[in-house]
Amino acid sequence: MSVTPPSDWPEPTAILDGLPQVLAFDDGLLPEALRPWLSDVAERTQCPPEYAAAGALVALGAVVGRSCAIRPKLRDDWTVVPNLWGVVVGPPSSMKSPALTEALRPLMQLAGNAFDDHRRRSAAHASLLAEAKARRAVIEDKMRKAARSGQTEMAALRAEFNAATDPPKPRERRYMVNDATVEKLGELLNENQRGLLHYRDELSGWLATLDRDGHENDRAFFLESWTGTNRYTYDRIGRGTLHIEAACVSMLGGIQPGPLAQYLRAAIRGGVGDDGLMQRFQIIVYPDPPRTWRNIDRWPDGPARERAHEVFRRLDVLTPEGLGATVEDGLPILHFEPEAQELVDAWREGLMRRIRVGGEHPTMENHLAKFPSLLPSLALLCHLADAGTVPPGAVGAASARRAAALCDLFEGHARRVYHVATAAEIAGARTVLARIKAGALPSPFVSRDVYRKQWAGVTSADEAEPALGVLEDHGWIRGVEIPPNPAGGHPRPRTEYHLHPSLVAAAKRAA
Repeated sequence: MSVTPPSDWPEPTAILDGLPQVLAFDDGLLPEALRPWLSDVAERTQCPPEYAAAGALVALGAVVGRSCAIRPKLRDDWTVVPNLWGVVVGPPSSMKSPALTEALRPLMQLAGNAFDDHRRRSAAHASLLAEAKARRAVIEDKMRKAARSGQTEMAALRAEFNAATDPPKPRERRYMVNDATVEKLGELLNENQRGLLHYRDELSGWLATLDRDGHENDRAFFLESWTGTNRYTYDRIGRGTLHIEAACVSMLGGIQPGPLAQYLRAAIRGGVGDDGLMQRFQIIVYPDPPRTWRNIDRWPDGPARERAHEVFRRLDVLTPEGLGATVEDGLPILHFEPEAQELVDAWREGLMRRIRVGGEHPTMENHLAKFPSLLPSLALLCHLADAGTVPPGAVGAASARRAAALCDLFEGHARRVYHVATAAEIAGARTVLARIKAGALPSPFVSRDVYRKQWAGVTSADEAEPALGVLEDHGWIRGVEIPPNPAGGHPRPRTEYHLHPSLVAAAKRAA
C-alpha cells in the first residue's frame, strides 16, 4: 500500500506537558444581581470564583426547570429546557463543598419554606381526614336506618356518601434530592414536574453506584433525564408501571481530579462510562488554585445575599404571562430577538464546523457536541435572572453574548479535565517520540514493536496504542491500514505507522 509522499506531511505540533490554560474568570458574565453575592462567597471561603458561579448557574437552571424553555432556532420546534449538569473539580483542600453549599443556599431556603408549608398543610389534612371519616359514619348510620325502615331515599344517601371522599394528600414541593433510587426519583418528578436537582457532594460515589451490576437502567434513566423534555416509563414487577410525564433532572457535585481522571480513562477506552454521561456535564470547572490565602472572618454580605435570594424566589413563581411566553406542547416558550438570533446562529455554525472538521480527541468532540443546548440555556437563565431590569419577552443579544462567553470559559475547563484523563497517554507519547528521535524504531513499525521494548508507560497494547494515537493526532506519525496477508504470515489486518520525514532525518542523525 502506498504511503503519502513526504511533501504532503503537515508540520507536526508539539505535545505539551502540564495542564492547559483556562480563561480568567470574569464575574461580568454572570447575571448582575448575583455578582456581589458570588464574589462575597468566593472571598469568604477563599475558593476559586468558578466554584460558586458554576453551582449558582446549575441552581438557577434547577429552579426554572420546565417553567420556561427556549427555542434556539427561529422556525424549528427544537426546544431546550435550561436544566443543567455541573461538576466542580479540585483537590480535597480546594473548598469545593463550602462553595457549593453557599451557591445552593437560595435553593435550600426555598426547600425549607416548602417543607414548613407542607408540614402545616399535612397537619390540617389530618383534621380534614377525620372530618370526612365522621361524615361518612353519619351517612352510613342513615343508610342503615333507611335499609331497616325500607325507605326509598337510598340513592340520595349513596350519592352523599360518595361525595364525602377523603381530601387529597398534600404534596411537598421538592427542589433537591441527594440519595434516591431512580424509581423514587420518578415518583417525585411526577409530583414536581418542573424538575429536580440531584446534588451529591462527591460525585465519585454516584458514578461508582451507576457502574455496579444491576444499575444499568439507572444510567439509562439519567441519560434520558438530561434534556428535560423526555417522558420515561418504568415497568417493575413489585412496583408496577410508572409513567413519568417529564423526566427533568439537574445534576451538581464535586469530584477530585484523580477519581475523575480514572473514570474518564475507562470511558475513553470504551468502558461502561463510554455512553456520553460525563459529556452531559457541560458546566465543568477545574480552576487554578488561588496563589494566596487570607484569613477572612466577617459576616456575609447580607444585602448581596438577599438580592440573590430574591432572584430565586422570583424565578420560583414564574408564569407564562409574566414571561411574555407562548405555551406550546405544554411548555412556556421564549425565542431570541433578531440580533440575538443572528449571534446564536453564527456561534452554533462555528462550533459545528469545528466539530465536523475533526482533529479533536473523540471524547472532547463528544463533549462539544453537547454545547448547542448550553448557550441557549445560559442565555435564557441570564435573561430571566435579569428580568427585573429587562422587559419580558424574547431573549436579547446581551444575554446571548454572555452565554457565548461562558461557553468559551467552560470549553477551556473541559479541555483541562480531559487532558488530565489522557495524561498517561500523553506521557507515553512523549516517551515513544523521544525513543523514535533516538533511532529506536524504524519506519514503518507496528504497536507490538513499541510495547515489546517495555518502555515506561507503554508496556502493553492498552498503553501503547493510545500513546500512538496521540502521536498521530499531533502529526508525528501516520497510520496505514494493511489488509490481512495469510501467505505473508499476517492473517489479520494491522496498522503500520510511518514516521514524519523530520523524525526519519532525526533517527538517521542519531544513528
